[in-house]
Amino acid sequence: QVQLVESGGGLVQPGGSLRLSCAASGSIFSIYAMGWYRQAPGKQRELVAAITSGGSTNYAGSVKGRFTISRDNAKNTVYLQRNSLKPEDTSVYYCKIIGQLTTMSDFDSWGQGTQVTVSS
Repeated sequence: QVQLVESGGGLVQPGGSLRLSCAASGSIFSIYAMGWYRQAPGKQRELVAAITSGGSTNYAGSVKGRFTISRDNAKNTVYLQRNSLKPEDTSVYYCKIIGQLTTMSDFDSWGQGTQVTVSS
């Protein structure tokens, strides 16, 4: 009932920048919160950044000051601007959106994941 489409991954050199996007579509009535997670090979998925419907943000300590999460409510889209990228930022990045359907049921959906590789 809710589809998430991610874009913006790829290969970037250390110190470079990339912006990820995640657009939600479907029977969405409202969105409570949107977030980005990442999972490197052999590691657990971890929260990178999150933003609430009111605009409050939360960041992992390892990305604070380098990454910025934002949202476009009209487009049901969340962005993750990543600057000063490091090799340790290499991961598959997933977006997650929590909200309410037009049926008034809550939903919790994940994107398909997009690979980001930071390497020279």
